[in-house]
Amino acid sequence: MNKLFRTFCFALIAGLASQAHATKAINFNFTDSKGKNIQLSDYRGKWVLVNFWAPWCPRCKMEFPDLNDLDARPDFVVIGVAMDYGIDEASVYTTMQRYNLRFPQVVGGSRRDPKSPALQVGPVDYYPTSYLYAPDGEIVMFVPGIISKMKIVAFTEQYEKNALAQSAAGIQKVNTTTRSKKKLTMY
Repeated sequence: MNKLFRTFCFALIAGLASQAHATKAINFNFTDSKGKNIQLSDYRGKWVLVNFWAPWCPRCKMEFPDLNDLDARPDFVVIGVAMDYGIDEASVYTTMQRYNLRFPQVVGGSRRDPKSPALQVGPVDYYPTSYLYAPDGEIVMFVPGIISKMKIVAFTEQYEKNALAQSAAGIQKVNTTTRSKKKLTMY
């Protein structure tokens, strides 16, 4: 029953996200755990999943294998943002090593901090929380809870098919408009 409910909620959210207008994101600026600067614009042309997690969160740890797998894809980047670890920053590094997190990690402090990385992305009310950006930099999905690699991949494939169909429809519209010598309006 619980699995069915989670599946239904994810499908509902994915459906709403795919129907809603995507919004351009802020070009976030993070510093990862190795001191490297990370910006959304660095990954133009790739899917970017920003995943907020906490070292004490058991559900966060459940999704780590899927996050590693997604990050291994050539068209995908995962950025982890560890939050709310209190005074024990070492717990972030211990968790990263224990679960062999291969994607970039930001040590983000408290979500209530005025300089919190979450303020550059979106609300983080609980863990895990993820935001998916399309290759053009638009926020296209908000995932409150555990992500599923299979569902994320299915969503990205459907999104790309829809974008291709819309693009083809636009080209077809341009061709018919040009042939009939009517004024072309670009959106």
